[in-house]
Formats: sequence, C-alpha cells, structure tokens
Amino acid sequence: MSIAASNASMRVPAGFRNLLEGLTREVLREQPTDVVAFAAQYFQKLLESREASGIDPVAWGAMLED
Repeated sequence: MSIAASNASMRVPAGFRNLLEGLTREVLREQPTDVVAFAAQYFQKLLESREASGIDPVAWGAMLED
C-alpha cells in the first residue's frame, strides 16, 4: 500500500524546539536507563511547576525563538 505525498507544509509549534532542547539536556545529563519514563517524569515536573508558578516555560521559550 502506498501513501500519496502531500504538499501540505508542517511547522513546528512555537516553543516546541525549546521544550525538546530542555528535555534533551536533562537526558544527556542524567543518562537514564528508561528514557520514556524519565521524559514522563520530566514533563510532569514541568507541568507542576507551571501550575504552581503560573509561568509557562513553553510560551517563554517561544518568545526566545522569535
């Protein structure tokens, strides 16, 4: 089964690159054996921090990308 190529262009959402760079730094620093579990914990802590402080690091990272 083949899938026809699409001419639709996809763009990375604002702040996404910064978010993934933060995760990448932590994975390289910690060297976890289970990267998926580590990522889940990382994003859970990030979410809790955002809810506690009211500051969204993704929105802040999006401003840095511009």
